[in-house]
Amino acid sequence: MTVVDDNYTGHVEPRTAARRILPGASIVKVSVGSMDNNAYLVTCSHTGETLLIDAANDPAILLELIEKYAPKLSLIVTSHQHQDHWMALSEVVEATGAPTAAHRLDAGPLPVTPDRLLADGDTVTVGDLDFDVIHLRGHTPGSVALALRGPAAGDAVQLFTGDCLFPGGVGKTWKDGDFEQLLGDVTSRVFDVFADDTVVYPGHGDDTTLGAERPHLGEWRERGW
Repeated sequence: MTVVDDNYTGHVEPRTAARRILPGASIVKVSVGSMDNNAYLVTCSHTGETLLIDAANDPAILLELIEKYAPKLSLIVTSHQHQDHWMALSEVVEATGAPTAAHRLDAGPLPVTPDRLLADGDTVTVGDLDFDVIHLRGHTPGSVALALRGPAAGDAVQLFTGDCLFPGGVGKTWKDGDFEQLLGDVTSRVFDVFADDTVVYPGHGDDTTLGAERPHLGEWRERGW
């Protein structure tokens, strides 16, 4: 039995979960696998329809949480192509029959061919919840973030950033020019668009806010990672 803490702090211990209640939605955050991957179940309070962001690992844990908190699993979005973010995807799809989505540039390595290819500016609708799709290049060619805003989200945007933005910096990059591209996209498509109270839910580790990270953009640019 996976422990789900309703006292949501943004931190979860390995193989445990916590739930945040918003005006029109709930978010269950669970840490899975050996790399402390975060998977998120975002459920529309009105319809019960749910979006799973990253079927990352530990399929038994994810399926247990889906059965208890998200019986109407409407879509699984994979934030990017790295294996630690989709190791449970095949098993969850087989068990639930849920359709999947990912960006075209990251779809190839996935073990399940996406039913929907996402692009920057798209909207993912799950029940009464609308998520803006934000393409962020650099960590991988086709990484996407998802921004939940509107009445269901409450006073602040809820932003799921995959491995593109964390407390303390952007995601890891490997090739020349990738860091500059990622920081540029995160700056122009995230920090320049959303307010300081935007809550950031990363692909690993604790949550943060744009307000907590914004003062450090210059430091990140100067250090080069």
